Amino acid sequence: MSHVFDNPKEGMPHARRIFLSQLGVALAAACLPQLALGNEAGKKTARRIVSVGGGLTEIIYALGAEKELVGVDTTSLYPEAATKLPSVGYARALSSEGILALSPTLVLATEDAGPPAVLRQVGTAGVPVSILSANDKFEGVIERIQHVGSLIERGAQASQLESQLRQDWQRARAPILARKTSAPRVLFILSHSPAQIMVGGRKTSADAMIAYAGARNAVDGFDGFKPLTPEAVIAAQPDIVLFTEQGMGVVGGVDGALKLPGLAQTPAGQKRRIVALEAMFMLGFGPRLPQALSALDLSLTKVMQG
Repeated sequence: MSHVFDNPKEGMPHARRIFLSQLGVALAAACLPQLALGNEAGKKTARRIVSVGGGLTEIIYALGAEKELVGVDTTSLYPEAATKLPSVGYARALSSEGILALSPTLVLATEDAGPPAVLRQVGTAGVPVSILSANDKFEGVIERIQHVGSLIERGAQASQLESQLRQDWQRARAPILARKTSAPRVLFILSHSPAQIMVGGRKTSADAMIAYAGARNAVDGFDGFKPLTPEAVIAAQPDIVLFTEQGMGVVGGVDGALKLPGLAQTPAGQKRRIVALEAMFMLGFGPRLPQALSALDLSLTKVMQG
């Protein structure tokens, strides 16, 4: 009567099992150099990067390493070519299965990405995961460029990009710093859906951009985002209301924005001073930051003069 083993090693003579085990270890050890280098001696294995964060994806493209990208998150909207890559989902709602399915050799993400447990699972699976600071300042962009350049062996390109960015940043900031007019009060409204309307306080990317543009955040009594209330909007008395283009679409354009609780009772609402820019362009804090600042400054200036 034959006996079927769940484990094919069961039923083997003990000495033979030991021999096969030792042989497997020896073969694996002998193959390690080839696995590390690739199929040909001296040839590195192709790097396969998953980028989580639109700003990081833009940096990778700016460094000329886009051919190493195998996956991005849904905030990676620029350049357009990035939208054609496989998606691992929203940056804050990742799944380890979706990332690992792309067989990455490196995952790049900012500290905003998550859930943290998912990134730990990816790391535990043997994939290096580099978490970069989400510092929403010009200096933070420079740090991320340097960090990414080091990780993907593009140090020379990173230095060149940094130099260009510093020049562009000085040009973008010069007219703002020279301006003598009083700083307008700007209220940033974040609207993911009609049921989720938030206002941006301190320590947000919107707050940083408002300050860089020479304006003042109309709400400064809290950090992060809080639900919009008519009392808070009226108390803020903003001169201008700032949306993302995506958020403006959610609320139904300028006319829809003016119907938000309390907004019509503000100087911004009474004079229809409402501005919108594309979300990742304005708030992504990537290599396009100088251009985004110039665009925001121009929009705020026009609406105040108009």
